[in-house]
Amino acid sequence: MGTQTFTGEFRYSIDLKGRLNIPAKFRKALPESSEDTFVVIRGLDENIVAYSLDKWRQREEDLLKLSSIKPEHRNFKRQATRFATPLKFDSQGRVAIPANLLKYAGIDKDVVIIGMIDEIEIWDPAVLERYEETEFQLDAEDIEAIDNYTRSS
Repeated sequence: MGTQTFTGEFRYSIDLKGRLNIPAKFRKALPESSEDTFVVIRGLDENIVAYSLDKWRQREEDLLKLSSIKPEHRNFKRQATRFATPLKFDSQGRVAIPANLLKYAGIDKDVVIIGMIDEIEIWDPAVLERYEETEFQLDAEDIEAIDNYTRSS
């Protein structure tokens, strides 16, 4: 993606046809080679994750390295690809999120869209709030370990 990244938080609503407006800032961050296309998948949390088409192709290359003989590799690959859906946004910047992904993330109408540098998370606000209260807590040790990891990588 070069210097363009996905950062920030935005609040939108899903329309009656299941379409979501992708923030203009995120659409502009897509490289031309992504052809105005995001790929959406089930997130590892109760959310939806969107990748640029370019980033998704990189993820696929990584997934190809997994063994189809090892059950945990096979299951991870299945989980990562089963619901992967390419979505090209329309002239108004909307994409039609598949109903099965909306159901998985518990999204009815309102969403929180979070830029995560090279991917985008799409959350139901209540689910995100619950995760923030229970799962997303970091203490000083966690932060130090993460800082050490990023410096050594």
